[in-house]
Amino acid sequence: MAKKIVIILAEGFEEIEALAPADILRRLGFEVILAGLVSDKVRGSHGITVSADCLLSSVKIIETDLLMLPGGMPGSVNLRNSNDLMGLLKDASNAGKFIAAICAAPIALGRAGLIKGKKVTAYPGFEDKLEGATYTGDRIERDGNIITAKGAGVSFEFAAEIASALGKKNEMEELCRGMFIKQ
Repeated sequence: MAKKIVIILAEGFEEIEALAPADILRRLGFEVILAGLVSDKVRGSHGITVSADCLLSSVKIIETDLLMLPGGMPGSVNLRNSNDLMGLLKDASNAGKFIAAICAAPIALGRAGLIKGKKVTAYPGFEDKLEGATYTGDRIERDGNIITAKGAGVSFEFAAEIASALGKKNEMEELCRGMFIKQ
């Protein structure tokens, strides 16, 4: 059975940060579900509307291996402000699931209390909103079950770290070779 990744789409999400990892991870055989935070039609920060597979309210943590939060504005703020998402993130963390966030989206992890004492990265300028984390400024950071990435330009690397965390490092390296991406 394929491991399941749920990507949460909030109004104003960064399209590249959501769709590039979704595409790459599906190519690797993961079951990737796009879940709308409040609607099944979600408009990205650059005006691209995406049809979500389901709503956040239907996501069951027990059936999920990894939750992923794309950044973008105001998407990241919308994620951070969602009480429903805060509960889901805490449940995922308590269940030992992986949680990944890119760009400004780690601010949601901060509000959920999931990154205190952890090394994280995020888009520059959000360091003070990471609530107790150690900001590294690196392109990708993985500390325990938390994976963070700096921004849209590292979307492929972000997908690679997610694939590695879920046991498909070799397959990801092969995919990158086939797509002519240095790894």
